[in-house]
Amino acid sequence: MEEAPPVGIAAGGLAAAGTAAAAPAPAERAAVSTQSVAPLSVNNLGLSVSQAKKVQRSLPAWGYKGETDGYLGTGSWMALQRYMKAYWGYDDAVDGVVGLNTVKALQRWMKTRFNYKGPIDGIAGPDTRAAFKRYANFI
Repeated sequence: MEEAPPVGIAAGGLAAAGTAAAAPAPAERAAVSTQSVAPLSVNNLGLSVSQAKKVQRSLPAWGYKGETDGYLGTGSWMALQRYMKAYWGYDDAVDGVVGLNTVKALQRWMKTRFNYKGPIDGIAGPDTRAAFKRYANFI
């Protein structure tokens, strides 16, 4: 049986080998920036910032206390839901989420006043968005 050859480590060899062979640690980055997340809570339904500001200026009577910043977020939509609950058959929670029932109420409103000719289907398609733009430009 053959003996294994002796193993020796030169001075400094192990330390140098450990750092030279190790991959550099990746730079830490946030998964997503705050700026990239913020727009996800906004739904202007195709309105420009200028048009959305006009809509926001019409909402204090319905409880909107936010900034007139041109971004229709939860507070803006809650005020719109209150308005649509009073006049346009919105019958869901006032939660600021632009869901099926919010869009249906918006479509009923836009159909009677702002030339929306599509179905009341809760889909915020191009015709719904165009009617909402007509409203924003009207006020």
